[in-house]
Amino acid sequence: MPTTDKPVIHTARKAAVTTITISRPEARNALNVAVLTGMAEAMEAAEADGETQIIILTGGADTFSAGADIDMLSGQTAASYVTSPNRFGFERIRDSRLPVIAAVSGFCLGGGCEIALAADIVIASDTAVFGQPEINLGIIPGAGGTQLWGERAGRGMQAEAAMRGGFVDAYAARRAGLVDRVVPKEALLGATATEAEHLARKAPLALRAVKSAMRARWRMSAVAALDHEVALMANLLASSDASEGITAFLEKRQPDFTGN
Repeated sequence: MPTTDKPVIHTARKAAVTTITISRPEARNALNVAVLTGMAEAMEAAEADGETQIIILTGGADTFSAGADIDMLSGQTAASYVTSPNRFGFERIRDSRLPVIAAVSGFCLGGGCEIALAADIVIASDTAVFGQPEINLGIIPGAGGTQLWGERAGRGMQAEAAMRGGFVDAYAARRAGLVDRVVPKEALLGATATEAEHLARKAPLALRAVKSAMRARWRMSAVAALDHEVALMANLLASSDASEGITAFLEKRQPDFTGN
């Protein structure tokens, strides 16, 4: 019997940029297992396709995501949540080795906010609203919402977001450093595509190395992260892209990077 379920994740690649779009407009793009698993699988496929250099995550022009579908949480126990598909879905999304840009419009709450703030660059429309309202349900953020605000905007805003559960509009988010740019709603997807295309012209190996170096502080001490940076730099010096970049600079031309 044919299924009537609509796909909740849409994927499109243009040159070296893959755009992954959450598509549950009837639920304000609320996150369920299908969304999280579909997004993680799409990101892993982009990483493996040999063509994609940059990933864009978006919910479209109206709503990024209003947060986790309440059905995902109801009935969970302490033991079941730790091993649940939704928990691992968030981790798989966060662990992508490719540079990720979040294009955020409208509500970006709860788990949706955690996905957006885990991106490397966040571009918001002037309608974007950020928040971690979990405290109002008697729980806490469980996919980075007690850490990611502080990474971008400091401990004060982190505590305010997680403990009060209020909302932050796009301009306040920009002033605090939570997002990197605010554009008009109608310009969001175009501005994000332009940024992605700009990044995609950089050396692919170096882009991945930069991300690995920046994320090292999540897994190791500052001293170890600096040693990791040195090791990444040393490896890149042996790459064809490094040779091409240095030669192009000396010859005063644009480099032609190949990812080798």
